[in-house]
Amino acid sequence: MNKGELIEAVQKKLGSEATKRLAEDALTAVLESIEEGVKSDQKVQIIGFGTFEVKNRAARMGRNPKTGEAMQISASKSVGFKPSSTLKKSL
Repeated sequence: MNKGELIEAVQKKLGSEATKRLAEDALTAVLESIEEGVKSDQKVQIIGFGTFEVKNRAARMGRNPKTGEAMQISASKSVGFKPSSTLKKSL
């Protein structure tokens, strides 16, 4: 499912009175709120769905797959998602 399909699904869930624009605005608001929450609090927990949180990766040694040469990979941050047990059971 891509973003366009997700917008259409949200529009259907909101009912016949909802426009595609309204569904897109609602989805954008939710995604922006999750982004802001992760940036400021480092963790966003949605009960029954899952948890988004910042993951810190330490600096490490790696290999260039093309040349096989050893190289230093710098520390980085990314966002991880851990699904709730409710979501896992529904799959």
